[in-house]
Amino acid sequence: MAKGFIGQTQSQLEQERQLREKIGPIVQVYVLKKPKNYGEELTAEDVELVYWPKNSLPEGVFMEEAALFPQGVKENRYILRQMDKFEPLLASKVTQPGEAAGLTGQIAKGMRAFAIKVDVASGVSGFVQPGDRVDVYWTGAVDGTGGELTRLIESSTRIIAVDQQSDASAGATVARTVTVAASPEQVARLAQAQATGRLALSLVGSGDDTITDTIEVTSDALLNIQKQEVVQVEAEKVCTVIQRNGNERVEVPIPCTN
Repeated sequence: MAKGFIGQTQSQLEQERQLREKIGPIVQVYVLKKPKNYGEELTAEDVELVYWPKNSLPEGVFMEEAALFPQGVKENRYILRQMDKFEPLLASKVTQPGEAAGLTGQIAKGMRAFAIKVDVASGVSGFVQPGDRVDVYWTGAVDGTGGELTRLIESSTRIIAVDQQSDASAGATVARTVTVAASPEQVARLAQAQATGRLALSLVGSGDDTITDTIEVTSDALLNIQKQEVVQVEAEKVCTVIQRNGNERVEVPIPCTN
């Protein structure tokens, strides 16, 4: 009996050792005790510590209480995205202590928020949501061309709000305005483009980091219209002299000398 018990224990210890080698080191991270929606306040009663494999930690997790709830700071954090029970708390999903869960908390330093007017066609049928990235195309008339031009003016621009919603959990809706995060120079280009033509959005796929070159299409290029060159043909020079026979006036051609 003693031999069987010792053998069974050693087998279990060996299985546990192999499992730990596969999982790797274990650390404690903060997760939510209950689901939280966008804009809700995050308190110490909403979180708890659980064990998590160190090799599969998401970026931005909180492992220390001092990092999640700094001492001496009375203001709490707020939820930026809808989160489920036992979901790890990430720095990208909560605000800084005391920072409101609005657009100001989602705009990085040096960036600005700019609203683009859209409809069901230009807004990708309402499938654009906060957090997505879009390409912005401008269509308008160009002086001297006699037709319209479509050009890619901004690439992979991040959406931070759709209408008055800055939470992606709202679902697909036909929006009237889409707010993007842009630099002051990009804001100037977008404002000029919106005032002089029409803007359309093209949704960029998740994980697509392709660098897009300048894209420009004219009406003539779209319809493959070839402009015909006008060739001017000089008329052959004719020299004449005038002869009179009484009352009759006759022009007689002669070789040109100059």
